[in-house]
Amino acid sequence: MKKFFTVLAAAALMVFTANIASAQEAEAAEQAATEEVAQAASGLDALTAGAPEVPLTQALKTKFIEGGAGFMSLIIICLVIGLALSIERILYLSFSKVNTKKLVANVEKALEEGGIEKAKDVCRNTRGPVAQIYYQALLHYDQGIDVVEKNIVSAGSVQNSQLESGLSWISLFIAIAPSLGFLGTVIGMIQAFDAIQAAGDISPNVVAGGMKVALITTVAGLIVAMILQVFYNYILAKIESITIDMEESSIELVDVLTKFNKK
Repeated sequence: MKKFFTVLAAAALMVFTANIASAQEAEAAEQAATEEVAQAASGLDALTAGAPEVPLTQALKTKFIEGGAGFMSLIIICLVIGLALSIERILYLSFSKVNTKKLVANVEKALEEGGIEKAKDVCRNTRGPVAQIYYQALLHYDQGIDVVEKNIVSAGSVQNSQLESGLSWISLFIAIAPSLGFLGTVIGMIQAFDAIQAAGDISPNVVAGGMKVALITTVAGLIVAMILQVFYNYILAKIESITIDMEESSIELVDVLTKFNKK
């Protein structure tokens, strides 16, 4: 029995010693890996420390030239024209937005003080599609409320079309920009295969030029499309807000004219 406990104690001592040794080996390996990472980082810093910083405008100009002046110019033209149309729409919609509650109150007050003609003057002196709808409705007040409602619907359709004017061109440039980028990609791949055929060798230096053109034009087209898409969605949101105001204020105008007609 005593011999059994001696063997058991010896086995436990061996296991404990093995665990200590493995822990020391793991710690040493971890320290070595940390030192290697630090050395690699210091080497990378040493390589990049001497490299001059390139300004953003210079980098964009370089990529523009590398992507090919032809396709990159077309993509930039899409961006410029699309942004111009977007800014024009945003300004137009911003000036079209008015306080409809205040307009309804002013029209109702004008009806009480001076009748239809004074209410027309209020609408003429107020900008925005809501005032234009009110003016068209007041022009046909003498023909009855039913005719007024029909004219409100017709005038609302016209004003809504004016709000959406130019959106088709913006969506066109959103579609064309990435298409031009993909077309540049195809042409770049063709150039790469032509270089391979001329050199008779598939080496990185042979295909690098064509692949660079392909990637740069694709990235440029996608970036332009994403920028214009943001503006397009913002414009749609403003149009939707103005349209809701037009519908709500038109209902209020019909109620005001109905009340005025009963007096």
